[in-house]
Amino acid sequence: MSTETIIATGKEAEREPPAATRSKALIELTEVERVYRMGKVDYHALRGVDLVIDAGEMVAVVGPSGSGKTTILNLITGIDRPTSGTVTVDGQRLDGMSEEQLAVWRGANVGIVFQFFQLLPTLSALENAVLPLDFARRGRKRERFERARHNLELVGLGDKLDNLPAELSGGEQQRVAIARSLAADPKLIVGDEPTGNLDTVTAAGMFELLERLNAEGKTVLFVTHDRQLAARAKRIVEICDGLVVAG
Repeated sequence: MSTETIIATGKEAEREPPAATRSKALIELTEVERVYRMGKVDYHALRGVDLVIDAGEMVAVVGPSGSGKTTILNLITGIDRPTSGTVTVDGQRLDGMSEEQLAVWRGANVGIVFQFFQLLPTLSALENAVLPLDFARRGRKRERFERARHNLELVGLGDKLDNLPAELSGGEQQRVAIARSLAADPKLIVGDEPTGNLDTVTAAGMFELLERLNAEGKTVLFVTHDRQLAARAKRIVEICDGLVVAG
């Protein structure tokens, strides 16, 4: 008897690959609602969202302003909580964690890249890149700096270790931010408009770096208004009025 499982779908049957060969779901949102109280009015940012993202995927989240894109990212990173529904990342239920547990989990499992870099202006590139490891007190000080140095070399900034953010271009600052996001060697890289503050040429180079990280096994999830960049992702999830309408 074949090890494949036969699943009936209407008049036809499709063969599902053996469980051992299936991709593992890294992110699962189930019936997620997020409601914000604005004065006397409830604003429904998400309306019963179901979303599954497998480990190793590169996914672009697109949609008009106010559609719920950033809310989804904030829930997946544990920055925000759902009003109802469940958020599971790498087998961990985030909606049931305390704030302290979420902070520890986020530091160990997720690399976040923001549109405006959020580098500390008085620290060098190397010092910015080592910050997450310092906060988590992971390894000895020398080991932390060695890892941060490695990450900066990975993003092409091995010769800019001592530069302050003001001495770097926008693209270089974003590369420092990516190196910082890699500090804990996370499985998941999340970007909220990570190329939105860059010119077209620099943004393209930044996206190539994200593609390389994805090719090396990182799951990459990012929000963008740039449809051309989104088209280069392996999958596009479109959000409209708090609902997943495609992808």
